[in-house]
Amino acid sequence: MEDKQALNVLRHSTSHILAAAVTELFPETKVAIGPSIEDGFYYDFDRPTPFSVEDLSKIENKMREIIKADYPFKHLEISKEKAIDEFKKKNEKFKAEIAEGIDGDTVNIYQCGNFSDLCKGPHIKSTGEVKYFKLLSVAGAYWRGDSSREQLQRIYGTAFFTKEDLDKYLQKIEEAKKRDHRKLGKDLDLFSIHDEVGAGLILWHPKGALIRNIIENYWKKLHLENGYDFLQTPHIASEELYSISGHLQTFNENMYAPMEVEGKPYRVKPMNCPGHLMIYKTKLHSYKELPIKYAELGTVYRFEKSGVLHGLLRVRGFTQDDGHVIVAPDMLEQEILNVFNMAVSLLQTFGFYEYEIYLATKPPNKYVGEDSDWQRAEESLKKTLEKTGYKYQVDEGGGAFYGPKIDIKIKDSIGRAWQCSTIQFDFNLPARFDISYVDSAGKKVRPYMIHRALFGSMERFLGVLIEHYVGALPLWISPVQIVIANINEEQIDYCKSLLKTFNDNGIRTSLDGRNEKIGHKIRENAMQKIPYIAVVGNKEKESGSVAVRARGNKDLGTMKIEEFISLVKSKNIPGINEI
Repeated sequence: MEDKQALNVLRHSTSHILAAAVTELFPETKVAIGPSIEDGFYYDFDRPTPFSVEDLSKIENKMREIIKADYPFKHLEISKEKAIDEFKKKNEKFKAEIAEGIDGDTVNIYQCGNFSDLCKGPHIKSTGEVKYFKLLSVAGAYWRGDSSREQLQRIYGTAFFTKEDLDKYLQKIEEAKKRDHRKLGKDLDLFSIHDEVGAGLILWHPKGALIRNIIENYWKKLHLENGYDFLQTPHIASEELYSISGHLQTFNENMYAPMEVEGKPYRVKPMNCPGHLMIYKTKLHSYKELPIKYAELGTVYRFEKSGVLHGLLRVRGFTQDDGHVIVAPDMLEQEILNVFNMAVSLLQTFGFYEYEIYLATKPPNKYVGEDSDWQRAEESLKKTLEKTGYKYQVDEGGGAFYGPKIDIKIKDSIGRAWQCSTIQFDFNLPARFDISYVDSAGKKVRPYMIHRALFGSMERFLGVLIEHYVGALPLWISPVQIVIANINEEQIDYCKSLLKTFNDNGIRTSLDGRNEKIGHKIRENAMQKIPYIAVVGNKEKESGSVAVRARGNKDLGTMKIEEFISLVKSKNIPGINEI
């Protein structure tokens, strides 16, 4: 029951039961595919009428009838020709299309009750083995992910071996809904997305832009301390650059169409690395300069299909905290360790202490570089991970075609894993751009290159951060750290002097001087998740103090101004406001 593969079999079998229920209730529906996924399963259907919430309830009840009937899952092997013919007779065009693409003369069919499905299996013995399941939602999906093909309806669900596991998962979903960064982003006035601007393109409001600026300042401080040089590259470049890098040949479907500039094709940039290597090539480098460390908060643009866009987590324009480290071969292991330690330091600063770490190795077929170089790079990554003391998993064949990599997934406060930091080795670009350095013998030698991103992207990381903290960001990141709230007009001048004092001390402060009851002000500002509310009445005005309420409705009592400033400053990161 604890085996992940067994859970996948259970969920995939439940997706068949879902399809059986749908086709029985809605005979006009055509079926497409229904795999198991990370936390459950889905099945895609072609039906002219959208599924409603009431339909999901009906489908669940029908699934329970099928489960109670305890139909066995029967495996049949039939000729491909016969399968295609039968699917076409039933007007199941999607299944016929899948069958036509299968190699060989035979195909596998699994039958439960009156429902037969093209499937390679395996499955549970009978429908009665499914005990604990739940249908979750309906979404749109293009057939085979192609926006030019049919728009299907995807029903998501999940299944577990125990009621306890199902209940835990459903509770986790409810908790995730409370944390949805799209809703919190709107409630806290951080960002917005508009059809008039374009799907997947973020508009940062003043508070959201300030949060970004604070985080970027910390990022710059960390990189200066670790010996990086900052670069800035254009948002567009000649198509020739991406031909040299190979992106035009291997990444074209994710790039935007060319624009013509004086008869020459240009592209908005999908990657920062080609520009960094062009900067490296502007002069001859000696081995004494290595490692050379470049970093850029570079905004890139990639075409993502509309069906996968999701708030800040999946966008079309995003800022990578990109870095490239050019090293001599004997420096590789140490520099990978330096980058890893830097990534962990950054993640812990933001409150992430649990990780899933993967070493992704050489793909089985398509890759560049010599096998001996791959072996050396993989060994360096492996030794680095062993030195860190962190547990890691090997993702066999999961490396990029240009080199092996280390991926770090962070665990948020409700246990969800998010891909953020990545450390990637690259055999490809140094060769394509023909970069070199002069070694101690005076010979030109090809260096190694490490790609790395610590946040991954600013947009995605901020989305994760908002959900991790349910919008109640740590004080040092909060756009407003203190709000001063007066009880009546008699304290307004004192409040204005406090506003200046706090801001002069580098504390981001606002004044709520509205003519409203103090209880109303406290409630509204608490909903904005501001770390401290400084309440001022005549008593505080006369004593030169403030009555402090901390986030979470904690009453800290009356504090002298100097004492309060000291408390807030102790939670800030020194220096980030000066960069």
